[in-house]
Order: sequence, then structure tokens, then C-alpha cells
Amino acid sequence: MPNGVNVSLSGREVVVQNGQKRLTFTHRSDVSVRLDDESKSVVVERRDNSRTARALHGTTRSIIANMIAGVVKEFSKELEVNGVGWTAKVQGNRLSLNVGYADVRELVVPAELTVAVERMRISVSGADKQKVGQFAADVRRQRPPEPYNGKGIRYSDERLVRKQGKAFAAGGAS
Repeated sequence: MPNGVNVSLSGREVVVQNGQKRLTFTHRSDVSVRLDDESKSVVVERRDNSRTARALHGTTRSIIANMIAGVVKEFSKELEVNGVGWTAKVQGNRLSLNVGYADVRELVVPAELTVAVERMRISVSGADKQKVGQFAADVRRQRPPEPYNGKGIRYSDERLVRKQGKAFAAGGAS
């Protein structure tokens, strides 16, 4: 565990804290979580060798590792808005998207996340990896990129496969 990160256990609840950032997770009863004081690490063990326990063992370990990483350095996702006249802006705790529809799409930004808009780029960041990814997916869902003109909201590292439009065969002359 990095310096400054405090992990505490209370029953099945794991609390990871670093300064003002605090994340909690309640794990399933198929696995157990304990702190190893000697190596200053979090140990996840499964109670038996059932299929569910094996699956939850890796999932729980990964979630706790992401919680520790998130309170040290925030996770972030970048999205790009591509379209003529399309805009995005943050007003208080709302993200307003004008993306070619008759109305303006508004999304409420969760309190744990930070959303910033610079030109045509939307930046979503926060300590909770799942919430950052879910909010970024919700923003993208408002206008997914279309393959013909490339218009839409897409992740900045997303590679869009463009399609060729219909071929104009002889222009109607026979």
C-alpha cells in the first residue's frame, strides 16, 4: 500500500481513505478480506474452491486494488464531441449537451466526479473507477459516433471504423 493510504475493515465493509478521498466497498461472503500488518497489504482469500468463490476472489481483489489506486491518483476518461455546431458545457452540477437534437440533453454529474469541458473535449475524473467509466458511458450514449460521417461523442482513444457510403452507379443513365 502506498504511504498515506489507510485501509480499514469492519465486518464485510472495506474502507480506503487518503486525505479527503474515501471509498467503501462491501464484499460478498464467499471471500474474506484481511490486513497483513507485516507486509502492509490487503489479502483476499476465498472460503472454498467453488466456481462463484473463485470468480469473486479475483473481482474483489481487483476492486480493492482500484480503490487504492483511485485515492492515490484519480481515474479519468476523455471524450470528444464531433459535429458542426455541437456544444457541451458544465453548468453547476449538470452537463449540457447540444448534439443535434431538438432539445438540449442534460446529465446530472455525481458529487464524487469532476467534469470539465474544454473546446470539444469532455474530461471526466474521480477516485471511483466504476463511476468514472459509467458516467463517461452515459455521456457517450447520448449521441454515439456514427460510422459514415464520424459525427457523435466518442472516447478520445476510441478508433472509429469509417464505412463507405452507397456507390453511385452510373447516375441513372442506362
